[in-house]
Amino acid sequence: MQTLIEGAGIFLWPLGFCSLAALFLLLERAWVLRLERAVPAALLTAVRAGRAAQLDPEIAATPAGRIVLRWKDGATGEVLKAHARAEIVRLQRGLHWLDSIVAAAPLLGLLGTVTGLATLFPAQGLPDAPTLTRGVGLALSTTMMGLCIAIPALIGANWLGRRLELITSCLDVLVETLEGTAR
Repeated sequence: MQTLIEGAGIFLWPLGFCSLAALFLLLERAWVLRLERAVPAALLTAVRAGRAAQLDPEIAATPAGRIVLRWKDGATGEVLKAHARAEIVRLQRGLHWLDSIVAAAPLLGLLGTVTGLATLFPAQGLPDAPTLTRGVGLALSTTMMGLCIAIPALIGANWLGRRLELITSCLDVLVETLEGTAR
C-alpha cells in the first residue's frame, strides 16, 4: 500500500480528493434518497384514505409532503406535476458531481500513466534504473488508483439512480392519486 501511495506522486492529491468527494456524495445521497424519507408510507396511506388534508408537520417537510401542501394550496394537473418534477430535481442535487468523478478519476489515472511513461525517456538516451522504476511506478499506481475510485463510484451512482427512479415512480403515483382525490 505504501508503495502504491508513493508511486502515485503528485497525482495522489487529486485522486485522493476524488476518492473523498465520491465517498461523501455517496453517503449523503444514500441518506437523502431513502424511500421512507422522501415518500413516507404514512403519507401515501393518508392520501389513499382521503385524509391528505391533515398532515403531520414532520411528514409535510418531505418531498412528497411538499407536493401535498401544493395540492392543498390549489395546484392541480400540470402545475402539480411541475412541482413533483422540481422535487425530483432537488433530490438529484450532487449526483452530477458523482458522475464527474466517475469520468475524471480514470482520466487522472491515465494522465499519471502518460506522465510516468514520459519520464522514462530523457532527452539523452535510455533511462537509468531508478528513473525507470519511478516512471513505471507512477504509471501503474495512478492507473490503478483512478480505476479503484471510478468503479465503486460508478456502482454507487447507478444504485442511487435506481433509488431515484423508485422515488420518482412513487411521486408520480402520489400526484395521480391527489388528482383523483377531492380536497
